[in-house]
Amino acid sequence: MTATIILGIESSCDDTCAAVLKDGIVLSSVIAGQSVHEAYGGVVPELASRAHQQNIVPVVSEAIKRACIDIRDISAVAFTKGPGLSGSLLVGISFAKGFAIANNIPMLEVNHLQAHLLANFIQEVGVTSKHPKFPFLSLLVSGGNSQLIVVRDYLKMEIIGRTIDDAAGEAFDKCAKVMGLPYPGGPVIDKLAKTGNSERFIFSKPRVPDLDYSFSGLKTSFLYFLRDELKARPNFITENLNDLAASLQKCIIDILMAKLVKASVQTGINQIAIGGGVSANSALQEAVHRQAQQSGWEVFIPRIGFSVDNAAMVAVTGYYKYLAGEFCGLEVTPHTS
Repeated sequence: MTATIILGIESSCDDTCAAVLKDGIVLSSVIAGQSVHEAYGGVVPELASRAHQQNIVPVVSEAIKRACIDIRDISAVAFTKGPGLSGSLLVGISFAKGFAIANNIPMLEVNHLQAHLLANFIQEVGVTSKHPKFPFLSLLVSGGNSQLIVVRDYLKMEIIGRTIDDAAGEAFDKCAKVMGLPYPGGPVIDKLAKTGNSERFIFSKPRVPDLDYSFSGLKTSFLYFLRDELKARPNFITENLNDLAASLQKCIIDILMAKLVKASVQTGINQIAIGGGVSANSALQEAVHRQAQQSGWEVFIPRIGFSVDNAAMVAVTGYYKYLAGEFCGLEVTPHTS
């Protein structure tokens, strides 16, 4: 039986990623970041797309080399269609089209958020993997999205809650920027919070109905709180940095967890998966595991290399689409939202 080998390409934001999977097992995964954005405190779309153009060929070449396969063995190319930055997506899609034409293979368009969910099914050589059973409930938290999703099958999912404004990852990054911390701010806050008092400061939590999220109000209240404190004490941030980080992080995680618990109760699902870049936050992982002990959850969190943006998650989603015969044509275009 001929093996199914999928080349995955991810270029939705500022990481150029390529991966090769053989029958659902990762043979290689390569990520090229873009440090150029650090000076601006956030991703600059034009700079991101230019960097993708420079990185895409060497990253794909390295992924194929590490996989120890012949380019002619590739069955199909999977790529991120969106959501993401238009210019960044266009680079990945354009490369995928050229690669598919040159090698006479089909293309598989992948939704970036769906790929984060299916990262829980990535298999690695020599690694015993534990995967969730369907249906499972997923909390997807990243820089651009905060969603609660019921995953009924590999390609069948239902969003039951989402942010009505800003995402949790954006709240981390924007609040970090206000405190003068480098980008991306989420990992920095996580590190500082480890030695801070999470009960020191209390920030307002939004009252949003049902299972939806909101983080814009938290960002605003945090900004006003710092503004008022700095008037009285110019060194307030530096003198209280760890406690500020810990208190802010606790507030964000409390908001996320409250809706996750509510969703689990409403759906009756105790298979819980966490995905997206913010899922790497150590305090969030601890909160999920604590709740699991109380609620009888079985928890699934991809290792950090597959939690952040990567092409292995795109390739594994493409693998299941390949098995289902869900191919796309050359007319495909980026979908930014």
